[in-house]
Amino acid sequence: MEHPEQTAVPEEPQAAPVRRRWLKAVIVFLLITIPAGYLYISAMQSRGGGEDKQEQAASGGLEAGWPDRLQRRIYEVTVPPYAEDVAHYETNSWKASSLYLQFTTTREKFDKWLNDVGAGASELKDGDVTIDDDEASEVGWKFAHGHHWAGVVRDQDKPKPSLEITANLDDPDHPRVFVVSTTTP
Repeated sequence: MEHPEQTAVPEEPQAAPVRRRWLKAVIVFLLITIPAGYLYISAMQSRGGGEDKQEQAASGGLEAGWPDRLQRRIYEVTVPPYAEDVAHYETNSWKASSLYLQFTTTREKFDKWLNDVGAGASELKDGDVTIDDDEASEVGWKFAHGHHWAGVVRDQDKPKPSLEITANLDDPDHPRVFVVSTTTP
């Protein structure tokens, strides 16, 4: 007679450890690849963000509206009351930070604004474009010949910003003003 113990088919004791090893391998793979993928995506977005800002600004992507109070304080610029077509753009780097500002105002308010920033109307040099081509291309400004330009540069000791002011006086009663205020550490 056969013993019941001998007729039973033995189970494969290795099936559970194989499944466990496979599950551990998948978990370890996911724990490594998910954070690595997240870091890669974050790095690409961060890198692309600066390029996008530069492209936006170069295509005339000035932000419509007044700079915020902190920017106006840091760069020591204001905007005359009731100015029109106000736009601004800020760049920051280790070497220097600049605020690009443009607006249209009346002649009286422009003269008062010049006094407020420490440059009098008498200091404006007729025919002088004080903002160079590299700076102008940063925000898509073009200072073409055939217009009535006037400008002044206000240099100050560090850490105070220097101001480059150029005005289009084609309509002397409503000058179009372009300003680059730059601070260096």
